[in-house]
Order: sequence, then structure tokens, then C-alpha cells
Amino acid sequence: MEDRSNKTIMSSVLFLDIVEYSKKSVTGQISLKERFNAYLAEAIQDMPVADRIILDTGDGAAVNFLGDVEDALKAALSLRASLLNEDAQLEPELLVRIGINLGPVRLMRDLNGQPNIVGDGINVAQRVMGFADPGQILVSRSYYDAVSRLSAQYADMFHYQGSRTDKHVREHEVYAIGYPGEYTTKKMPAKVFEEEQSQSVGMMGRAQAAYSALAKSMNKRRLAWLENIKKADTKQRTLYAAVVLVPLLIGWLAVMHGLNKVVQPDLSVETMPSASVEPVIAEKVDVGSAASSMTARQAAEQPKSQQPSNKSQPENNKSQQTKKRLDTPAQSAENKTQSKAAILAVKKTASEQTQGGSVKADAEAFILVLCKEGSQVFVDGSQKGTISSSGSTTVTAKPGKHKIIINHASFGIYTNEVDLEPGKIERVSPKVCR
Repeated sequence: MEDRSNKTIMSSVLFLDIVEYSKKSVTGQISLKERFNAYLAEAIQDMPVADRIILDTGDGAAVNFLGDVEDALKAALSLRASLLNEDAQLEPELLVRIGINLGPVRLMRDLNGQPNIVGDGINVAQRVMGFADPGQILVSRSYYDAVSRLSAQYADMFHYQGSRTDKHVREHEVYAIGYPGEYTTKKMPAKVFEEEQSQSVGMMGRAQAAYSALAKSMNKRRLAWLENIKKADTKQRTLYAAVVLVPLLIGWLAVMHGLNKVVQPDLSVETMPSASVEPVIAEKVDVGSAASSMTARQAAEQPKSQQPSNKSQPENNKSQQTKKRLDTPAQSAENKTQSKAAILAVKKTASEQTQGGSVKADAEAFILVLCKEGSQVFVDGSQKGTISSSGSTTVTAKPGKHKIIINHASFGIYTNEVDLEPGKIERVSPKVCR
């Protein structure tokens, strides 16, 4: 030690701080310091006295290691292991922040003639310790570069935490140390962040700090604004009110304009979305089967005394199946009757376009739309009608592809494309209409 006096050397420095030490009562401070000193003495007991210098900082300690660079790491891990194994019932709880740095220090003696250290090495160790969470060990980039190359085991213990800025606007790249061996998965105390090895801990801490700074800044601006309003005259207050109210008025008008567009949408084909809200339930009804179904339905509606005695005719079965498909559960009994009449009329018209069971060359196609009362029906951009209380409407169109639009206040706009065949009936019954 005498040979090293008044010399500047590269040394590893372990800086320790007891969390919230100054907030405790005198009795609590004594208890914390006695336990802290006992754990620290145990952590460095195997290291030669000549290779270490201990400085008591009141609420912690700074230990300078003049020997192996890994001595600081071993002491830090031993100290934290002792803290983890401490009885959880002890009060107050002992939590320690730990920082390690490798840098230049100047060896000298204090007023009492005792060994002392000064220099950038101990200053950076204190800054790195200040970035640590309770129970966490952080090391500087210089210490990481040195100790991580000693063995693969040491290298695996470090996790990069990013760059931190101290109060002197100096950047420090820091690394967190995990627990060695069986301590890597051991749960930390309640007040210690449980995932110190994860980089997200550092990110969350920085995000919270940024949010707190932003909140304080906004609060200061708000108070300054209110103070200016109190001191302002009538003309200035009017100007302040205009600055606040004009943007609010513009925003309100924009919102109302958007609502008007939603309530009264543009129904032109060019501006209408091509994707439908719900898949269409469409069925193609052959003219021949439609005609036979119409005959069976008329027979079914006759009085029982006039109905044929043969109940097993296939036309009757097909008529009942068609009736079941075309009925809408949400319609009332009266609406069902009117809807049936409209469907029969369409089928009758379709059957008239057949010649000997074949479809005429110039036969038209039909679109049968089943939806809620008041729904507006558009085909290729032109309004073809409004659905009445019967719950259906029929549109005659030429064979080919057509764009169908249904508009109702309850569900908005429904769009779909249909491909019509000559003499066929395209049934459109969207789920939104039910």
C-alpha cells in the first residue's frame, strides 16, 4: 500500500447505497447499518486487506479493489445473496443499490492518515449505482469489457441496459448482472423489480421518467397560463378565449360533418364501397321448378275439401321446401302473406318466359330482395324501389352482372354483386336485414 501512495492506477470500485436510509428513524438507521456492515464484511473477508480500501459514505460504502478485477463482482454477488437470504420479517427491510466501475483512481491519505481514494473511477461508480433499481447490480461499460472476457460464465451474466445520462449530462452505458447458478431464477424481495435481467425494465423506467417530466412540464404551463389569464385585461382575455374556443369549434364542426356523411351516405356507384358487410344468401331458382312450386303452393292454399287426395306428390314436397327457404323469421304473419304473394307473382312472370320448358332467348332476369321495411334498393346506382311492409321487393333486370345496394338506417349500407341468368330469380337476403 505504501508503494502505491500518491499514484494513479486503474482499479475496480464497488459503490453501495442503502435505499431510503435517510427516511428511517435513528433506530431504523442503526439496524440497517449494522446488518449492512455485517453482510459487506462477510463478502470481502477472503480478499487481502492490502488490496482493498473501504470508504464509509454514511448511507452506504465505496470499496476500492486493488487486486483482481473480478473481486468487485464476487463481493457484489455475495452481498446480494446475503440480502436475499435475510429473514423477511426483519424491519426495516434492507434494500441496496449496487454499482461497479473500472477506472482511474488516485491513492492518497485523508486527514486521519487513513488510506483514501479519489478520481473518476469512484465518481463513475457512484453514477452507475444511481441508475440501479433496489436490489439490482449495474456495471459500467469499462468494467463489462474487462470482466466479461475472463470467462464465458461471467459473459453470460451480463445484460445490456442501454445508455443512461447522469445529472452532469454524461452518457454511461450500463449492464445488469443476473444471479449466478441457482440464484438466476430466485425471486427477489417484494420491493425489488422481479425482472431485472430483462431490458424492458430499463425501458419502462425511462418511459416513466419521461412521462413524469412531461406531466410536470404540462402542469407548469397550465399554471403559467392561468396566471397570465388572471393578470390579463378584458381585451387579452378575449384573445385567450378565442385561441382556445376556435380550435374546439373547428373540431366540433368537423365531427358533425362526419356524422352527416354517415347518416346520409352518398349512394352513387363510384363512391360506394365494393366490399359487403355480410355475405349474401343467394339462391338461383329454375323457372321450371318455380312454376311447379307455384302450382303446388296454390293447391296447398285451397280448402282441404278441394285438395287432391294424393299427399305424397313430389311437387308438394318441393313447394314446402321452397316456402321454408323464402320465409323470414322476423316477419309477422301479415308480412309473410304479402311476401308470398310477391314471390308467386315473380315466379308466374318467370314461368311465362318459358316455351316448352326452355327459357326464351330474350327472357329477363329477376332480383328478389328480402329486407326490413323502409330499406332502399339500388341496382347499378339507380334506385329501384323501397321495401314495404311485405318485407320484399322485386327488380327486373337484364341478364349479366349487376351491383346491388341496400340502405337502411338500422344497419347502414350493404353492397353485393350478382350474376343474373335469363329467366332466373336471384334471391338476396343479407343477414343484416334479419
